[in-house]
Amino acid sequence: MFTPNSIPYQQQPGFQRTYRQGRLSLGLFFPLEAFTGDMPTMANQVSLAQRAEQLGFSALWFRDVPLRDPSFGDSGQVFDPWVYLGFMAAHTRSIALGTASVILPIRNPLHTAKAATSVDQLSGGRLLLGVASGDRPVEFPAFGVDPEQRGSLFREYLKVFREVQLSSFVPLTWSGGTLQGADLIPKPTTAEIPFFVTGHSRQTLEWIARYSHGWISYPRPPKSQQVVVESWRTAVRDECGELFKPFSQSLYLDLTDNPQTPPRPIHLGYQLGRHHLIALLHSLQEIGVNHVIINLKYGQRPAGEVVEEIGQFVLPDFAMSV
Repeated sequence: MFTPNSIPYQQQPGFQRTYRQGRLSLGLFFPLEAFTGDMPTMANQVSLAQRAEQLGFSALWFRDVPLRDPSFGDSGQVFDPWVYLGFMAAHTRSIALGTASVILPIRNPLHTAKAATSVDQLSGGRLLLGVASGDRPVEFPAFGVDPEQRGSLFREYLKVFREVQLSSFVPLTWSGGTLQGADLIPKPTTAEIPFFVTGHSRQTLEWIARYSHGWISYPRPPKSQQVVVESWRTAVRDECGELFKPFSQSLYLDLTDNPQTPPRPIHLGYQLGRHHLIALLHSLQEIGVNHVIINLKYGQRPAGEVVEEIGQFVLPDFAMSV
Protein backbone atom coordinates (compact mmCIF):
# COMPACT_ATOMS: atom_id res chain seq x y z
CA MET A 1 0.00 0.00 0.00
CA PHE A 2 1.34 3.45 -0.86
CA THR A 3 1.95 6.15 1.71
CA PRO A 4 1.82 9.87 0.96
CA ASN A 5 5.43 10.42 2.05
CA SER A 6 7.12 7.76 -0.09
CA ILE A 7 9.69 9.47 -2.34
CA PRO A 8 11.32 6.94 -4.71
CA TYR A 9 9.83 8.83 -7.66
CA GLN A 10 12.25 11.69 -6.92
CA GLN A 11 15.15 9.42 -7.94
CA GLN A 12 13.67 8.81 -11.39
CA PRO A 13 15.79 10.36 -14.21
CA GLY A 14 12.82 12.18 -15.76
CA PHE A 15 11.89 13.79 -12.43
CA GLN A 16 15.48 14.78 -11.71
CA ARG A 17 15.91 16.36 -15.14
CA THR A 18 12.73 18.41 -14.74
CA TYR A 19 12.21 19.28 -11.06
CA ARG A 20 14.31 20.89 -8.40
CA GLN A 21 13.14 22.82 -5.37
CA GLY A 22 13.50 26.57 -5.85
CA ARG A 23 14.24 26.27 -9.59
CA LEU A 24 12.20 26.63 -12.77
CA SER A 25 12.71 24.47 -15.86
CA LEU A 26 11.16 24.60 -19.32
CA GLY A 27 9.30 22.01 -21.35
CA LEU A 28 7.41 21.93 -24.65
CA PHE A 29 4.00 20.63 -25.64
CA PHE A 30 3.58 18.56 -28.76
CA PRO A 31 2.83 19.45 -31.47
CA LEU A 32 5.93 21.57 -31.87
CA GLU A 33 4.29 23.90 -34.34
CA ALA A 34 1.95 26.84 -34.70
CA PHE A 35 -1.32 26.04 -36.42
CA THR A 36 -4.82 27.39 -37.00
CA GLY A 37 -7.96 25.35 -36.48
CA ASP A 38 -7.79 22.13 -34.54
CA MET A 39 -5.50 19.95 -36.72
CA PRO A 40 -1.71 20.34 -36.78
CA THR A 41 0.44 19.02 -39.63
CA MET A 42 2.74 17.02 -37.28
CA ALA A 43 5.66 17.76 -39.62
CA ASN A 44 9.33 17.64 -38.52
CA GLN A 45 8.45 16.63 -34.96
CA VAL A 46 11.36 14.23 -34.47
CA SER A 47 14.03 16.71 -35.55
CA LEU A 48 12.47 19.47 -33.44
CA ALA A 49 12.26 17.17 -30.40
CA GLN A 50 15.88 16.15 -30.82
CA ARG A 51 16.95 19.78 -31.11
CA ALA A 52 14.97 20.67 -27.98
CA GLU A 53 16.82 17.90 -26.15
CA GLN A 54 20.19 19.17 -27.41
CA LEU A 55 19.38 22.72 -26.33
CA GLY A 56 18.56 21.61 -22.80
CA PHE A 57 14.77 21.68 -22.51
CA SER A 58 13.78 19.47 -19.59
CA ALA A 59 10.70 17.71 -20.94
CA LEU A 60 8.42 17.06 -23.90
CA TRP A 61 4.73 16.76 -23.12
CA PHE A 62 2.02 14.72 -24.88
CA ARG A 63 -1.73 15.39 -24.90
CA ASP A 64 -4.38 12.67 -24.55
CA VAL A 65 -7.08 13.47 -27.12
CA PRO A 66 -8.64 10.21 -28.31
CA LEU A 67 -11.34 11.78 -30.53
CA ARG A 68 -11.45 14.79 -32.81
CA ASP A 69 -13.95 17.39 -31.66
CA PRO A 70 -13.55 20.46 -33.93
CA SER A 71 -15.60 22.59 -31.55
CA PHE A 72 -12.94 22.14 -28.86
CA GLY A 73 -10.30 23.72 -31.08
CA ASP A 74 -7.30 21.47 -30.42
CA SER A 75 -6.71 17.81 -31.33
CA GLY A 76 -3.42 17.60 -29.46
CA GLN A 77 -0.61 15.76 -31.22
CA VAL A 78 -3.15 13.62 -33.16
CA PHE A 79 -1.47 10.28 -32.44
CA ASP A 80 -2.30 8.00 -29.53
CA PRO A 81 -0.17 9.27 -26.62
CA TRP A 82 1.25 5.87 -25.68
CA VAL A 83 2.24 5.04 -29.25
CA TYR A 84 3.75 8.48 -29.72
CA LEU A 85 5.56 8.32 -26.39
CA GLY A 86 7.19 5.06 -27.45
CA PHE A 87 8.09 6.52 -30.83
CA MET A 88 9.66 9.64 -29.34
CA ALA A 89 11.41 7.64 -26.62
CA ALA A 90 13.20 5.74 -29.38
CA HIS A 91 14.29 8.99 -31.05
CA THR A 92 15.55 10.79 -27.92
CA ARG A 93 18.00 9.89 -25.19
CA SER A 94 17.63 11.89 -22.00
CA ILE A 95 14.80 14.42 -22.17
CA ALA A 96 11.84 13.66 -19.90
CA LEU A 97 8.61 12.55 -21.58
CA GLY A 98 5.41 13.74 -19.93
CA THR A 99 1.69 13.31 -20.41
CA ALA A 100 -0.51 16.36 -19.88
CA SER A 101 -2.66 14.62 -19.32
CA VAL A 102 -3.89 11.01 -19.51
CA ILE A 103 -7.66 10.87 -18.95
CA LEU A 104 -8.02 8.15 -16.32
CA PRO A 105 -11.82 7.55 -16.25
CA ILE A 106 -12.06 6.50 -19.91
CA ARG A 107 -9.38 3.78 -19.61
CA ASN A 108 -9.11 0.53 -17.71
CA PRO A 109 -6.53 1.28 -15.00
CA LEU A 110 -4.61 -1.91 -15.79
CA HIS A 111 -4.23 -0.81 -19.41
CA THR A 112 -3.00 2.60 -18.19
CA ALA A 113 -0.53 0.98 -15.82
CA LYS A 114 0.76 -1.46 -18.46
CA ALA A 115 1.30 1.32 -21.00
CA ALA A 116 2.92 3.68 -18.50
CA THR A 117 5.34 1.18 -16.98
CA SER A 118 6.28 -0.05 -20.46
CA VAL A 119 7.15 3.48 -21.60
CA ASP A 120 8.98 4.15 -18.35
CA GLN A 121 11.15 1.04 -18.74
CA LEU A 122 11.77 1.46 -22.47
CA SER A 123 12.76 5.13 -22.03
CA GLY A 124 15.10 4.48 -19.12
CA GLY A 125 12.91 6.09 -16.47
CA ARG A 126 11.91 9.26 -18.31
CA LEU A 127 8.11 9.17 -18.02
CA LEU A 128 6.31 11.89 -16.06
CA LEU A 129 2.62 11.07 -15.85
CA GLY A 130 0.14 13.91 -15.81
CA VAL A 131 -3.37 12.60 -15.08
CA ALA A 132 -6.80 14.20 -15.31
CA SER A 133 -10.50 13.41 -15.00
CA GLY A 134 -11.34 14.76 -18.48
CA ASP A 135 -13.17 17.83 -19.78
CA ARG A 136 -14.30 17.01 -23.35
CA PRO A 137 -18.02 16.17 -23.29
CA VAL A 138 -17.96 13.98 -26.44
CA GLU A 139 -15.54 11.49 -24.86
CA PHE A 140 -17.63 10.19 -21.98
CA PRO A 141 -20.59 8.73 -23.92
CA ALA A 142 -18.21 7.42 -26.58
CA PHE A 143 -16.38 5.36 -23.96
CA GLY A 144 -19.44 4.45 -21.94
CA VAL A 145 -18.53 6.58 -18.91
CA ASP A 146 -21.00 8.60 -16.85
CA PRO A 147 -19.41 12.08 -16.71
CA GLU A 148 -20.98 12.67 -13.30
CA GLN A 149 -18.91 9.74 -11.97
CA ARG A 150 -15.56 10.84 -13.35
CA GLY A 151 -14.35 12.32 -10.06
CA SER A 152 -14.89 9.09 -8.13
CA LEU A 153 -13.56 6.98 -11.03
CA PHE A 154 -10.46 9.16 -11.11
CA ARG A 155 -9.72 8.37 -7.45
CA GLU A 156 -10.54 4.70 -7.81
CA TYR A 157 -8.55 4.11 -11.01
CA LEU A 158 -5.60 6.07 -9.70
CA LYS A 159 -5.51 3.86 -6.61
CA VAL A 160 -5.47 0.72 -8.78
CA PHE A 161 -2.80 2.25 -11.02
CA ARG A 162 -0.56 2.92 -8.01
CA GLU A 163 -1.21 -0.37 -6.22
CA VAL A 164 -0.19 -2.56 -9.16
CA GLN A 165 3.11 -0.70 -9.47
CA LEU A 166 3.93 -0.88 -5.78
CA SER A 167 2.87 -4.47 -5.06
CA SER A 168 3.12 -7.94 -6.56
CA PHE A 169 0.29 -10.47 -6.78
CA VAL A 170 -1.87 -8.56 -4.31
CA PRO A 171 -5.61 -9.16 -4.89
CA LEU A 172 -7.50 -6.03 -5.94
CA THR A 173 -11.17 -5.39 -6.50
CA TRP A 174 -12.67 -2.20 -7.91
CA SER A 175 -15.89 -1.21 -9.63
CA GLY A 176 -14.60 -2.30 -13.04
CA GLY A 177 -12.83 -5.54 -12.25
CA THR A 178 -10.98 -7.94 -9.98
CA LEU A 179 -7.29 -8.82 -10.08
CA GLN A 180 -6.54 -12.23 -8.56
CA GLY A 181 -3.54 -14.51 -9.10
CA ALA A 182 -1.90 -12.21 -11.66
CA ASP A 183 0.49 -9.29 -11.60
CA LEU A 184 1.38 -6.19 -13.59
CA ILE A 185 4.58 -6.39 -15.62
CA PRO A 186 6.84 -4.61 -16.17
CA LYS A 187 7.27 -2.70 -12.95
CA PRO A 188 8.53 0.88 -13.28
CA THR A 189 12.19 1.87 -13.04
CA THR A 190 11.56 3.26 -9.55
CA ALA A 191 8.94 2.05 -7.08
CA GLU A 192 6.35 4.07 -8.97
CA ILE A 193 6.13 6.53 -11.84
CA PRO A 194 5.93 10.20 -10.79
CA PHE A 195 2.39 11.39 -11.38
CA PHE A 196 0.88 14.86 -11.34
CA VAL A 197 -2.79 15.80 -11.07
CA THR A 198 -3.90 18.33 -13.68
CA GLY A 199 -6.24 21.06 -12.53
CA HIS A 200 -8.43 19.80 -9.71
CA SER A 201 -9.73 16.73 -11.57
CA ARG A 202 -12.82 17.04 -9.34
CA GLN A 203 -10.74 16.58 -6.16
CA THR A 204 -9.96 18.88 -3.26
CA LEU A 205 -6.58 20.56 -3.14
CA GLU A 206 -5.88 18.73 0.12
CA TRP A 207 -6.49 15.35 -1.56
CA ILE A 208 -4.20 16.30 -4.45
CA ALA A 209 -1.48 17.48 -2.07
CA ARG A 210 -1.67 14.27 -0.05
CA TYR A 211 -1.74 11.68 -2.81
CA SER A 212 -0.08 13.19 -5.88
CA HIS A 213 3.60 13.78 -6.56
CA GLY A 214 2.92 17.28 -7.87
CA TRP A 215 0.34 19.56 -9.43
CA ILE A 216 -0.10 20.85 -12.99
CA SER A 217 -2.17 24.03 -13.13
CA TYR A 218 -3.08 26.69 -15.66
CA PRO A 219 -1.32 29.96 -16.54
CA ARG A 220 -2.22 33.11 -14.63
CA PRO A 221 -0.55 36.52 -14.18
CA PRO A 222 2.30 36.14 -11.68
CA LYS A 223 0.50 37.88 -8.81
CA SER A 224 -2.55 35.67 -9.23
CA GLN A 225 -0.40 32.58 -9.71
CA GLN A 226 1.49 33.38 -6.51
CA VAL A 227 -1.72 32.97 -4.52
CA VAL A 228 -2.33 29.58 -6.14
CA VAL A 229 1.26 28.41 -5.57
CA GLU A 230 1.14 29.48 -1.93
CA SER A 231 -2.10 27.58 -1.41
CA TRP A 232 -0.44 24.52 -2.93
CA ARG A 233 2.64 24.78 -0.71
CA THR A 234 0.42 25.20 2.35
CA ALA A 235 -1.66 22.15 1.44
CA VAL A 236 1.48 20.05 0.88
CA ARG A 237 2.97 21.10 4.22
CA ASP A 238 -0.28 20.34 6.02
CA GLU A 239 -0.66 16.92 4.39
CA CYS A 240 2.96 15.77 3.91
CA GLY A 241 5.27 17.98 5.94
CA GLU A 242 8.33 19.29 4.09
CA LEU A 243 8.17 16.83 1.19
CA PHE A 244 8.89 18.56 -2.14
CA LYS A 245 5.98 18.30 -4.55
CA PRO A 246 6.51 20.51 -7.60
CA PHE A 247 4.13 23.01 -9.16
CA SER A 248 3.94 23.08 -12.97
CA GLN A 249 1.94 25.25 -15.35
CA SER A 250 1.24 25.51 -19.06
CA LEU A 251 1.87 28.68 -21.10
CA TYR A 252 0.74 29.48 -24.63
CA LEU A 253 3.44 31.56 -26.27
CA ASP A 254 3.66 33.75 -29.38
CA LEU A 255 7.33 34.78 -29.32
CA THR A 256 7.94 37.73 -31.62
CA ASP A 257 11.14 38.27 -33.57
CA ASN A 258 11.63 41.59 -31.77
CA PRO A 259 13.20 40.79 -28.37
CA GLN A 260 11.75 43.99 -26.90
CA THR A 261 8.06 43.39 -27.72
CA PRO A 262 6.08 44.04 -24.52
CA PRO A 263 3.64 41.39 -23.28
CA ARG A 264 0.15 41.25 -24.78
CA PRO A 265 -2.29 38.66 -23.42
CA ILE A 266 -3.43 35.86 -25.74
CA HIS A 267 -5.48 32.77 -24.88
CA LEU A 268 -3.79 31.19 -21.84
CA GLY A 269 -0.56 33.03 -22.46
CA TYR A 270 1.23 35.96 -24.04
CA GLN A 271 2.59 37.45 -27.21
CA LEU A 272 5.94 38.99 -26.26
CA GLY A 273 9.66 39.28 -27.04
CA ARG A 274 12.30 37.17 -25.40
CA HIS A 275 13.51 39.85 -22.95
CA HIS A 276 10.04 40.05 -21.46
CA LEU A 277 9.74 36.25 -21.55
CA ILE A 278 12.89 35.97 -19.46
CA ALA A 279 11.50 38.51 -16.98
CA LEU A 280 8.18 36.64 -16.80
CA LEU A 281 9.89 33.31 -16.17
CA HIS A 282 12.07 34.82 -13.44
CA SER A 283 8.91 36.15 -11.80
CA LEU A 284 7.33 32.71 -11.95
CA GLN A 285 10.46 31.11 -10.49
CA GLU A 286 10.45 33.62 -7.64
CA ILE A 287 6.87 32.74 -6.68
CA GLY A 288 7.64 29.01 -6.68
CA VAL A 289 6.70 27.67 -10.10
CA ASN A 290 8.96 24.71 -10.87
CA HIS A 291 8.19 23.95 -14.51
CA VAL A 292 6.59 25.80 -17.41
CA ILE A 293 5.25 23.82 -20.39
CA ILE A 294 5.29 26.02 -23.49
CA ASN A 295 2.62 25.56 -26.14
CA LEU A 296 3.40 27.04 -29.57
CA LYS A 297 -0.06 26.70 -31.14
CA TYR A 298 -0.77 30.44 -31.38
CA GLY A 299 2.67 31.49 -32.57
CA GLN A 300 3.29 33.50 -35.72
CA ARG A 301 6.79 32.16 -36.41
CA PRO A 302 8.05 28.70 -37.41
CA ALA A 303 8.43 26.47 -34.36
CA GLY A 304 12.06 25.72 -35.17
CA GLU A 305 12.96 29.42 -34.91
CA VAL A 306 11.18 29.78 -31.59
CA VAL A 307 12.68 26.63 -30.09
CA GLU A 308 16.13 27.77 -31.20
CA GLU A 309 15.73 31.28 -29.79
CA ILE A 310 14.45 30.05 -26.44
CA GLY A 311 17.21 27.47 -26.30
CA GLN A 312 19.96 29.94 -27.13
CA PHE A 313 18.84 33.00 -25.18
CA VAL A 314 16.29 31.98 -22.52
CA LEU A 315 17.25 28.52 -21.31
CA PRO A 316 20.70 29.57 -20.01
CA ASP A 317 18.90 31.44 -17.22
CA PHE A 318 16.97 28.30 -16.25
CA ALA A 319 19.34 25.45 -17.10
CA MET A 320 19.04 22.31 -14.99
CA SER A 321 22.24 20.31 -14.51
CA VAL A 322 21.64 16.64 -15.27
